[in-house]
Amino acid sequence: MQLLPLQKLDGCRLWIATLGLALFAPAFLMSADKTQAPADTLARVRQTGTFRLGYYADAGPFSYQDETGKPAGYAISLCQQIAKDLKNEIGLPNLDVEFVLVTGADRFDAVRQGKVDLLCGPSVETFARRSQVSFSIPIFPAGLAALVRADAPAQIRDVLSGHEPPYRPLWRGSIGLALQNRTFSAVTNTTALNWLTGKLDEFKIDAKVVPVESHDQGVQRVLNRSSDVLFGERSILLDAKKRNPAGGDLIVLDRLFTYEPLALALARGSEDLRLLVDKSLSSLSRSGETQNLYKRFFGEPDENALTFFRMNTIAD
Repeated sequence: MQLLPLQKLDGCRLWIATLGLALFAPAFLMSADKTQAPADTLARVRQTGTFRLGYYADAGPFSYQDETGKPAGYAISLCQQIAKDLKNEIGLPNLDVEFVLVTGADRFDAVRQGKVDLLCGPSVETFARRSQVSFSIPIFPAGLAALVRADAPAQIRDVLSGHEPPYRPLWRGSIGLALQNRTFSAVTNTTALNWLTGKLDEFKIDAKVVPVESHDQGVQRVLNRSSDVLFGERSILLDAKKRNPAGGDLIVLDRLFTYEPLALALARGSEDLRLLVDKSLSSLSRSGETQNLYKRFFGEPDENALTFFRMNTIAD
């Protein structure tokens, strides 16, 4: 058998390797992750002529379905204004605005997969979430609160409100005593649930956590006493209490456990769209329209809310 020279052998190996890559490249590409949306969302909007807005059916005054089944709410109204500005910015006056219903469990996946171009609901920006999606400038100064029955034990209300009876000193163990062997709820896949489980671990409280699929479900658990407390964004809890026929039997405590500004979510890498969204939100705030929407859905904004909007408005 005749042996090939070393140079020819190396050339054959290179040729074989190149052929192998050519043969297997299609299969490799087909097996790549298809869950990520194309980075340039704005280019896709231009190409399809459709702007898809994600919304929730039961996120309190932020995003809900009205009596006709149409999306409504504070975040929805902001997104509708953004869509109007987008039509003018990209020169598509006939741009089709489509609303896509999402849930707390699939909302960020819908953004990542390109099913939704802009998520119009109450989303808290965290580092974990920023690894999946991007966020607009903040749209609301939110925070976590607690909902209990009006006849809940005074000890629970006092501890959750940050009060202690004058005859007993405040100490770490007293918090655990008041909350021991209780049942708490929060909506699944929310920062409220993460915060709740973290605090129970921190204070070594032996309590049960029952996640719920919606705030209305959590309210019902408190009403029928299967949960002692429902934790969630305070304005959403207030709205759920107001809408429930038995709302008079409930109390939303004044204390805010966290400060969690809410924002709109969009796909990572969509910087052109994010620029337009932030520009539109800032313009709405400067014109006073955002404050008018706040008044419509939450009541007259106090000085803290007005300061929040001033601080989160970007200059032209």
